[in-house]
Amino acid sequence: MISVCIATYNGAATLHEQLSSILSQLGPDDEVILSDDGSTDGTLDVVRAFDNPIIHIVPGPKTGSPIDNFEHALRQARGEYIFLSDQDDVWLEGKVQRMLAALKGGADCVVSDCRVTDQA
Repeated sequence: MISVCIATYNGAATLHEQLSSILSQLGPDDEVILSDDGSTDGTLDVVRAFDNPIIHIVPGPKTGSPIDNFEHALRQARGEYIFLSDQDDVWLEGKVQRMLAALKGGADCVVSDCRVTDQA
């Protein structure tokens, strides 16, 4: 089982693309734990519109700290493999497959770099 932990706060603008890129790489037994720290921009409406049973919305700690929010999401995770994703990350195709291959090959931890794009 894979758990993807996302900490959100007012991330509605980028969340649809992000969740689409993640969900396309997960199976029905995986989970997305989304800890929301009190968004007021419709973030939760975007998430709920997916109507996907593997997405679990949990109220965040409302401390204003992204670290606290991620830790809160991590405490809810049940997966053998845990991925973290910032609320504006769009995952490239094959990310999960490549990272799982490294982990199953004996790696204790796998980190990835990013590709920065300018949407302007």
